[in-house]
Amino acid sequence: MSMNPSTLKGALEAAFLANLSAPTSVQTAQINVMSTAIAAAVYAFVQSATINYTAGLAAPGGPVTGIFNSTIT
Repeated sequence: MSMNPSTLKGALEAAFLANLSAPTSVQTAQINVMSTAIAAAVYAFVQSATINYTAGLAAPGGPVTGIFNSTIT
């Protein structure tokens, strides 16, 4: 599953709005801006991760088998 910033933004916005019984238009606008900023920050953070394969997979003339050993930085 790929990460989609607009889906993340929608989930954040829904979570914030769920805690307000009758949000005003100003609150809704502020939540929209805040959700967009948080989603962008989380997306940038996750995209900066690097997965380093260390060992574990083998394909001796057939399907790949083994356990993917790695580190995430």
